Amino acid sequence: MDTFATFVEFIDQWAWVGWLVLIALFLVIEMLTLDFTFLMLSFGSAIGLVTDFLGVPVWVQVLIAAAAAALFILFLRPPLIKRLHRGEDPTKSNVDALVDLRGIALQDITQISGQVKLSNGDTWTARTAGSVAIPQGSPIAVNAIHGATATVRPVND
Repeated sequence: MDTFATFVEFIDQWAWVGWLVLIALFLVIEMLTLDFTFLMLSFGSAIGLVTDFLGVPVWVQVLIAAAAAALFILFLRPPLIKRLHRGEDPTKSNVDALVDLRGIALQDITQISGQVKLSNGDTWTARTAGSVAIPQGSPIAVNAIHGATATVRPVND
């Protein structure tokens, strides 16, 4: 018997250990990431383990496990994520809550410099969203936040 045949026989005989290791590894990674992707991969590995117990050749086990994991990711993961996020508060927070917030230009605002006071009382370094400068005292609205700088646009109420 040649070395390759012995290696293939060894892999075929101990594939179930590999599947168990993959299941455990994917479950540990899932506990760290919490996004259901590695949970679906562990389910696919469980299918591979079952096919090993049924005596299917290793290369077919891998194909079946990969196909099962892909199907789990495509069809089981989305409803699980939707169900997980079902009770979340839809209110924007942090910098997302500042987008479209109104304020006043404390200084002339250009693409290079400026400062605004927002309606929530915060004072921000500001830049214009376009090439038009915004004069001091003009009403503004926040387009986006980039680091500690608000990108603003003029508002004509």
